[in-house]
Amino acid sequence: MKINTAEFIISNSEVSKCPKEPLPEYAFIGRSNVGKSSLINMITNHKNLAKTSARPGKTQLINHFKINQNWFLVDLPGYGYARVSKKTKEVFQKFITDYFEKREQLVCAFVLIDIRHEAQKIDLEFITYLGETGVPFCIIFTKADKISRTKIDSHVAAYRKALLANNWEEMPQYFVTSSLENTGRDELLTFIDNVNQDIFKNNDF
Repeated sequence: MKINTAEFIISNSEVSKCPKEPLPEYAFIGRSNVGKSSLINMITNHKNLAKTSARPGKTQLINHFKINQNWFLVDLPGYGYARVSKKTKEVFQKFITDYFEKREQLVCAFVLIDIRHEAQKIDLEFITYLGETGVPFCIIFTKADKISRTKIDSHVAAYRKALLANNWEEMPQYFVTSSLENTGRDELLTFIDNVNQDIFKNNDF
C-alpha cells in the first residue's frame, strides 16, 4: 500500500463524537513511552502527523487521521504511566475502554510493545482485556533497532510463553518494527491493505 494522503480529522474524548463515515479503523495503543507517535509518522511517511514528545503521556484524546480517503488510523492515549493526575487518568482510561467496546468501525487494534523489555505485566493484562472483549488485534513490537536480533527473538518468545501459559491457544499475529530504520512498515501496510480489500469486497461497511 502506498500512502498518498494522510490528514488529521478530529480529536475528542467521546466515542459518540468520532467520525460517522463507514470506513474501517485501525487503532494504535500502548504504554505511554512506547514510541507510538514515531511509529505512526513512520507508517504514514509524515514527520509530524502525530505529535512526538519527550514527555510520556502526551496523547490524551482519541485522534482520528484519514488515510488515502478510505480508512482511519486512530491514535489512542497510552495506558499505564503518564504524568497526569489520577482523576485525569481515570477519565481518559474510561474513554479508551468505551472506544474498544462501542466503536463499530474498529476492525483491528495494534498493541505496541517496547521490544527492549521482557514480558511486562501491564502489556499482558491489556492483551488479555482485548481478548476477553473480543477485539481483533495484532501486536507491534517497537524499537527493534535498540537491541540485537537474538534478544528480539528471546523477548518475543517470552511473550509467547506468557500468553500460552494464560490460556491463549497461539501467539497473536505480530510485527517487529523500528521507526528509525523503517523496519516493518511494508509488512504493516500490506496487512492493513489486505484487510481493507476483504472488507470492501464483502461490503462489510
